Amino acid sequence: MVQTSRRLLLGSALGLAVSPALAQNRMGYGASPTLASPDLEHQVQNFSRQVGWPAGAMPTAPAGFTVTPFAAHGLDSPRWLYLLPTGDVLVSEARTTAKPPETEEDKKKLELQRQSGTVAGGSANRITLLRDADGDGIAEHRQVLLQGLDQPFGMAWRDGWLYVGNTDGVLRFPFDPERRRIDASAPQRLMDLPAGGYNNHWTRNLAFGPDGRKLFVTVGSASNVGEYGMEVEARRAAILEADPDGANQRIFAYGLRNPNGIDWHPETGALWTAVNERDNIGDDLVPDYITSVRDGGFYGWPYSYWGNHPDPRMARERPDLVRAALTPDYAVGNHTASLGLVFGRGTALPERYRGGAFIGQRGSWNRAEFSGYRVAFVPFRQGRPSGPIEDFLTGFMPDPSSGETYGRPVCVIQDAAGALLVTDDTGNRIWRVAAG
Repeated sequence: MVQTSRRLLLGSALGLAVSPALAQNRMGYGASPTLASPDLEHQVQNFSRQVGWPAGAMPTAPAGFTVTPFAAHGLDSPRWLYLLPTGDVLVSEARTTAKPPETEEDKKKLELQRQSGTVAGGSANRITLLRDADGDGIAEHRQVLLQGLDQPFGMAWRDGWLYVGNTDGVLRFPFDPERRRIDASAPQRLMDLPAGGYNNHWTRNLAFGPDGRKLFVTVGSASNVGEYGMEVEARRAAILEADPDGANQRIFAYGLRNPNGIDWHPETGALWTAVNERDNIGDDLVPDYITSVRDGGFYGWPYSYWGNHPDPRMARERPDLVRAALTPDYAVGNHTASLGLVFGRGTALPERYRGGAFIGQRGSWNRAEFSGYRVAFVPFRQGRPSGPIEDFLTGFMPDPSSGETYGRPVCVIQDAAGALLVTDDTGNRIWRVAAG
């Protein structure tokens, strides 16, 4: 049974009078992060509480940027976004659904998760099209394209087909973006995927490679650290690859505990992903990360972390894989729930942001001091991280001492004009961040 530790109470009392950005200590950041020692007694449960955005309140961006609501009505847990060739934006609306509690401790945890906006009794399970017809940065047209899906997340369009990443498989539907017409009556099921998963590991992102020849699909682990047996982790904690029709499926890379955001660097063409790392091994372990992804590469989970650092809970089972594990490229903080990833493109962004990584950090629950709850930015040069991580969009948790959040950022993309769009799943908003 998981119980709240005394360290949670002590840490909360000592460390929550600062912003989420300042509350993150220096451990767990950068290309060569300082790593704490494993703490197998760590059982912190520190859930935020969702209170909603006050009237007129918005996130805060750096000087020179303007934040406005792109869509603020009629959304139910907007998770992921996709830009169509027409400039219209698709949003998948889904959330983690609550399992019936079995114990009193389960009931308490479930209530805290509901207050934080992490779980709810139901999921919208739909994909909605948003259109800004007059170009004012606000989507005045809203059209539900698909309903009755199974926790949809990632989306992609190619050659007349809309691809959807349900939690249990990849579907595609005939879709004409110009006429905004879709045939929902007979979807093609291209791939079966293992469903469900630990906490939020139901998310299945998908994207085509730059040449459009291969479809890539992310699948998170079924467990925190393999505690249910590795047989249930088949084709999980991985990025899968397939042809557009679902043929020739294979594991592209594995040992990635919960990869979500994927993007190709605009200069090098390398595939990168944002990975949400493991829990219950310390406030300052294990850092979430962004990394370039090698074909056939193994990234440690669950046997090791940050390359060859053995996880004492699993390392003895596969010392060969501990030795083989690749070290990620850049740590972005411990327990930040880093999910979104997009590289800045085009002249609509100031030059220093072009080619850099924008990262949606939904925020911690397994840490005494809150971390994440922001969109972060990592500058790049010549296709590699070139400077320290920094705040880009903040204000989602204005006062960590209260534990209250106005919202939680997840996905980041650029719209047709080059501005950033950010989903706020618990605030039921999509924010637009434009330069100038």
